[in-house]
Amino acid sequence: MDISTLTQEEYDFISGLIAIESTGSDPVNDPEYGTLPYGAKPFEALKYFLDAASAAGMRTGIIDNRVGWCEFGPENADAIGIVCHLDVVPAGDGWNTDPFKLTQKDGMLYGRGIVDDKGPAAAAFIAMKRLMENAYQPTKRVRLILGTDEERTCSCVETYAAKGEIPSFSITPDGEFPVIYAEKGIMHLKIYTDEPSAIRAKGGSAANMVPASSKCTIDGVEYSGFGKMAHASKPELGVNAIFDMIKTLDADDIDYSSSPLLRFISKEIVDFTAAEYTGCNVTDESGSITANPSVLSCDENGESLVIDIRCPVSYSMDSIVTHLAIKAAPYELECEILNQMAPLYKTKDLPEIAVLTDIWKKNMPSYSGYEPEYLDKFTDPIAIGGGTYARHMPDTIAFGIQTPWQEDQCHQANECRALADLVTDIRVLSEVIIGLAEK
Repeated sequence: MDISTLTQEEYDFISGLIAIESTGSDPVNDPEYGTLPYGAKPFEALKYFLDAASAAGMRTGIIDNRVGWCEFGPENADAIGIVCHLDVVPAGDGWNTDPFKLTQKDGMLYGRGIVDDKGPAAAAFIAMKRLMENAYQPTKRVRLILGTDEERTCSCVETYAAKGEIPSFSITPDGEFPVIYAEKGIMHLKIYTDEPSAIRAKGGSAANMVPASSKCTIDGVEYSGFGKMAHASKPELGVNAIFDMIKTLDADDIDYSSSPLLRFISKEIVDFTAAEYTGCNVTDESGSITANPSVLSCDENGESLVIDIRCPVSYSMDSIVTHLAIKAAPYELECEILNQMAPLYKTKDLPEIAVLTDIWKKNMPSYSGYEPEYLDKFTDPIAIGGGTYARHMPDTIAFGIQTPWQEDQCHQANECRALADLVTDIRVLSEVIIGLAEK
């Protein structure tokens, strides 16, 4: 079959999906569908997607308005799965295009979610649809599972794991190539006081994003910090605006001694590495610790800083909490775990990993920016700091969809994917379906 490009129908489907601003919010009640636990927009994206799947002749379903699925293949056969999410992080600052309008420019597709994770979800759907149209008859069912709150809690796919049918093996194309066999532990830790703040400060919009802007008002004067967005698992790719603001205050000798939290950030975090201020000096096969102070708030309700922490698989996250609590205590600050996910570790010798690795090696040269030396450098399974659905769904591993030599686009302003690479994604996912379904 020819998949050298997208049809207009396929492009329009992706465009419509990107146009839905599916950032999670508080629950709402819908007169037709009942409670929408993550707000209206993530559910709108799910309905849009499943309506297209139903029109294509796929079986579909929704569980508790949190997660949906579409599938084809023999109804009573075992299933293989592809697990994606349709929610996105906030657009944030720094865009040169409308983040919720799919924009094609110089061979690139721009839009929030085109990489994380609407683009991969659409690629999986298009791969399934094309296989059906070409009369492919798998021996197993092929089920695409679609969560709608991955960026906040992952409770969507946890609901599926509790109430839905678990495929015999699944991939989630929500990371990078090659096969990902381990994921660091993730924790969102809040350092706070409930005492009203004498200043007003705000920075960042999501725990898993490097903050691109921050500001505070002290004695009627506003001060700002500027940064660059990046995924919190790779904070070195961004610039932390909260840090920039603190350094500006210190450079200008501004008195913020009335704020215990700003003093804590200045004295205990800004000038130290993540290993130093968390106390985690361990480096194992999953890598070293990363930490990203991501959301700052100081107002009449108190002061708080949320830190996104990615912990090596062999290290105890409890030790990090204890270490930071000891550091915070002299400032009369407390620590609270907002969210915590245990690390993931799978053996590298699974037969499915061998199948996926062969598919990756075969298609690696088709991705933009490929160099021949990458074949040896980027073939073996890897560990990452990002968190995927793999740790919430049994028998699931992350596979794709970004290449290791390209700039990480997740949670970035101007998130983009080469059109040619998206077409390659469709081919890769088609081969994954065939390879796993026939195994």
